[in-house]
Amino acid sequence: MNNSSFLQAFQGTNPRVPVWFMRQAGRYLPEYQALKKKYSLQKMFDTPELAAEITCLPVGILGVDAAILFADILTLPAQMGFNIRFDDRHGPVIGGMIASDLHHRDDIHDADDFSGVTKTIRLANEQLDAKVPLIGFAGSPFTVLTYLVEGGSAVNFTKTFRFINEHPVHFEAWMELLTQNTIRYLNAQKEAGAAAFQLFDSWAGILRPADFAYRVLPFVRRIFEEVDLPSIYFVRNCAHLLALMDQSEADFLSVDHTVVLGHHTILEKTEKGIQGNLFNGLLYADDATLEKETRDVLIGGVKHGRYIFNLSHGVFPDVEVDKLKRIVEQVHAFDKRN
Repeated sequence: MNNSSFLQAFQGTNPRVPVWFMRQAGRYLPEYQALKKKYSLQKMFDTPELAAEITCLPVGILGVDAAILFADILTLPAQMGFNIRFDDRHGPVIGGMIASDLHHRDDIHDADDFSGVTKTIRLANEQLDAKVPLIGFAGSPFTVLTYLVEGGSAVNFTKTFRFINEHPVHFEAWMELLTQNTIRYLNAQKEAGAAAFQLFDSWAGILRPADFAYRVLPFVRRIFEEVDLPSIYFVRNCAHLLALMDQSEADFLSVDHTVVLGHHTILEKTEKGIQGNLFNGLLYADDATLEKETRDVLIGGVKHGRYIFNLSHGVFPDVEVDKLKRIVEQVHAFDKRN
């Protein structure tokens, strides 16, 4: 792994800008679609041989500098006893909203069986080139809790806000339980061979800075402190939270399109590395526009020293594979000195 440009970026010694894409192991790939015709989403998550194959697919097809584990953000709570069904059209569906009283849920327990995910990591590492590291991941306690409270994906998060304000003690108890299990989950990934990890806080951006500082940041800090791997913290809609994200113990901050790289005072001062942040909506743009926008992101990104190229969020399922290939080629050809 000494020759991995992705891992070298954590030390600032990478000769070229590394690139990978959130949701790169997924629905936009014809090879994935071929597997999807044979197997359900649940089957692919639950079968390490299939999950490892999907994890590795984009490395050979796109030429990205890292693979990311093919799993779901709710794999962990499923191991804790929650009834979670993965619907092909509507995403994860949780059977019933969590009770307001933590102690009344006798069916919920500490997660203690990560064998499926750890086997996937070991199998994927056997297939990957030695220069290509595997990124593990988990959902942050807050983002996972929003899914559990809402019963799945949400638009306005009213159930979450009610739970926070009407049951603050129980909210904190759930956050504590999820934090403990997230640390165990990520450490299991580390032992299986994950070379780095990203913590996805997709829904923390719905909070005010004061709420984020009090209800999210302390738990996030513990995770980064207790999992000894190169780490990345991703928050969607994060511009108003950057100063607080900078107080996390993550090595890198992954920022979305609400932040302009190279022109943000907090990012100019941070000692952390920066990951991002080509707006994924631009993946539908014409080639000339996409090339210009990619270059603009690169010029802004390398101003921050330690830098990894990525998107503002995940790859959409109907994106053309060739566009992603061209982005990878452009990133790799970019001269950091210019």
